[in-house]
Amino acid sequence: MKLAICVSWLNQYGGAEKVLEAAHELFPDAPIYTTIYRPQAMPAAYRDWDIRVSVLNRLPFIGRYHQLFLPFYPLGVESFDLSAYDVVLSITSAFAHGIITPPDTLHICYCLTPARFLWSYQSYAQREGLGQLMEVVLRPMLNYLRLWDRLAADRVDHFIAISHEVQRRIRKYYRRESTIIYPPVETGRFHLSDGYDNYFLIVSRLIPYKRIDLAVHAFNALGAPLKIVGEGRDRNALQALARPNIEFLGWVSNEELQKLLSRARAFIFPGLEDFGIAPVEAMAAGRPVIAYAGGGALDTVIPGVNGELFTELTPESLASVIRDFDPARYDPMIIRQHAEQFDRAVFQRKLRNFVEERFAAHRSAFEKRTNEP
Repeated sequence: MKLAICVSWLNQYGGAEKVLEAAHELFPDAPIYTTIYRPQAMPAAYRDWDIRVSVLNRLPFIGRYHQLFLPFYPLGVESFDLSAYDVVLSITSAFAHGIITPPDTLHICYCLTPARFLWSYQSYAQREGLGQLMEVVLRPMLNYLRLWDRLAADRVDHFIAISHEVQRRIRKYYRRESTIIYPPVETGRFHLSDGYDNYFLIVSRLIPYKRIDLAVHAFNALGAPLKIVGEGRDRNALQALARPNIEFLGWVSNEELQKLLSRARAFIFPGLEDFGIAPVEAMAAGRPVIAYAGGGALDTVIPGVNGELFTELTPESLASVIRDFDPARYDPMIIRQHAEQFDRAVFQRKLRNFVEERFAAHRSAFEKRTNEP
């Protein structure tokens, strides 16, 4: 089985890249096709990979300002010649599922989500602070891209979703069914502590849709200690809003992060996410999670077992759960055991089995068709 991997772009590091790394470890000989690649923004190990870029990579400034080139990405992913492969695995939240493969090539899409800027534009524009003038400029382009995106979904043979929420979106926007395989979490990096301290913890990029502002308002009202790990364009505004009981730590070392997670009263996860790796990392350290009752948190947080859910995206709803929260109610070992079902090795085993089973069925069906008189 000759396999290739396709991703939308490689110019910033995040959860999608962690999925890519686990998939590449599983299929180390697979070349990686991508529209653009900015080596200085990615881990050094990527420079030893076989990464093949589209012609878009030659455009000036595209690596740093890739959003400005949105209308051109369909051309980039459609330009790849994938005729030499038995299987192509696309890992994407936009565009890469639109690759064109020959009839005898199996295309499996690991869908992080249908593109939010296309299918949830109003909420996306609101959280990114896009004004009415920008909406007037963007709307014709987005209408075109939405049509392309919907038609491109028909090129995929099998979809994999990262959560029930994403599975629901795939069904709604693409009219396709999917199988859920949860993203990989390196649970082995984290350990249980012999107790906990008197602070709550957030680990996140400080950008609008993460809803860290909601948590700041809640903890301002409660006066409880909150530590926030992370950086982002909202940091200055959030710090100006926060009272002295809220501490901003920036990014910390892996060792310090592990310690902070294992000693927190609870991990706070205030936004609506497609899945959410950070809460599962907190669970791997044996700590309960307080999360919004929506998105991927519904796949990972079991109230009364490994955390609690608040039901409205308001500071008051979050504060009410924190006010009644007692960390002594939760067993750290049970929490960790729950997290282990999302481990990297589990992801790799399920992905390998899915690819091999679907490829065997695809090859059998193709041979049957070609042998018919």
